[in-house]
Amino acid sequence: MQKVAIMVDGGFFQKRYQALTKGPQKGKQSAAEVAAFLVKYCQRHAEANDVSEEPIVLYRIFYYDCMPSNKILFNPLTKGTEELGKSDQYKWMMDFFKELKKKRKVAIRRGVLSDDSIRYGIKLESVNKIIDALQNGKTININQNDLVVNIKQKGVDMRLGLDIASLAYKKQVDKIILIAGDSDFVPAAKLARREGIDFVLDPLWNNIKDDLFEHIDGMKTCKDLLPRPPRCSTACHK
Repeated sequence: MQKVAIMVDGGFFQKRYQALTKGPQKGKQSAAEVAAFLVKYCQRHAEANDVSEEPIVLYRIFYYDCMPSNKILFNPLTKGTEELGKSDQYKWMMDFFKELKKKRKVAIRRGVLSDDSIRYGIKLESVNKIIDALQNGKTININQNDLVVNIKQKGVDMRLGLDIASLAYKKQVDKIILIAGDSDFVPAAKLARREGIDFVLDPLWNNIKDDLFEHIDGMKTCKDLLPRPPRCSTACHK
């Protein structure tokens, strides 16, 4: 019997899901629908047996994220204050966590938000637009759509790494599937592989650096549940 643990970088999942489903899901899909999709997606991963013919058991789905901020921020455009706790995004995320708690075999691992880092900034695409206008001697007006709330997480990567190490040392699982998109997981992945764990990365069709392949045992995105972007170059996804 093969035991499988699935670990999800929550912030990464939310961004990729939004991009792959064409549009801001927070206004089109309810928190309950997205939570149900995430569990279904993880279960599909766990059911895929591409290594052996042994029966598969889902050990647990670990979801790593921070609770949304309810901090009061100064808005540089309106010159007033805004309470993040009254925003639609705050309500959506609280509902999402509430729904996720109800799901069987799901464990939520919470990091914390750095209060000092929470502030308004300008979106990257808006910065490029402003630079282009200045270079061409044009004037440009900045509106609320050009702003984004920048928030830094603390403790999420550490909790994920500790859980991987614990699962590996205690021999609680035979396979770990990590849904993430950066290289922060590499030290933990190397440890798990040394302990005999089959380590698979799912970057949700996001391209990863070639040198990451030496630290994982495979890469897979469930194409029947998430559409593959037309220009995705990662042909090894299945």
